[in-house]
Amino acid sequence: MPETAEDRTDHDEDPFRREVVSFTRRGGRLTERQQDAWDDVAHRFVVDVPRGRTSTSVADGFTIDPAELFGRDAPLVLEIGSGRGESLVHAAKLNPDTDFLGLEVYVPGVAQTLVQLRHEGVENVRLAVVDAVPALTRMLPAESVDEVRVWFPDPWHKKRHHKRRLVTDEVVPLVHRVLKPGGVWRLATDWQDYADQMLEVVGRAEGFTTSGDWAERFEGRPITKFEAKGIAKGRTIRDVSALRMTP
Repeated sequence: MPETAEDRTDHDEDPFRREVVSFTRRGGRLTERQQDAWDDVAHRFVVDVPRGRTSTSVADGFTIDPAELFGRDAPLVLEIGSGRGESLVHAAKLNPDTDFLGLEVYVPGVAQTLVQLRHEGVENVRLAVVDAVPALTRMLPAESVDEVRVWFPDPWHKKRHHKRRLVTDEVVPLVHRVLKPGGVWRLATDWQDYADQMLEVVGRAEGFTTSGDWAERFEGRPITKFEAKGIAKGRTIRDVSALRMTP
């Protein structure tokens, strides 16, 4: 999973950005094992996305066909910010009849996910190095996803950076667009003020219904090293969920 905000450095705004983005791409050198996995299996698992002006954008007109991408018709779970793939690979291994698409802009994280996929022999996962906003806006077909998961997104804890957070009123119609009626939007964070924001956002989200309170911990999410680190620091893990209403 991604690091906490305490482990991140701030990033300057890109003055040439044409649309709001929810992440700043983070590169880094791959380990020998990660590079080997990338060279060996990236062509099978990593979606070749045509770009717009930035390295994590999606060119206008590009849309994936999940059935074609996975070679079958199956329920589709979208994980935004899949990090190093701990939760993604765990879920895919336990649910072979479901397809999983992970969006992640941290390239070494994608490479580490490939290491895990190869080691576990998991086939029902695809990965895309793209930002969530263009993916939700145009890359994914409308009403194509059964579940959207956002585990521990970057909290952008400094107040001046809150506008960079993913879970905002502006992203609600984008998530609504890709979810099937009856689909679920699941969220989790260890940052309390972000959890409060999540609860407020889903509570007033048009087209969604929610209990208005914290959700039970989603049993399908393993306790990753990232989550364990938050617990060790005394943080409370908060889960939030919302259901896309049927017409």
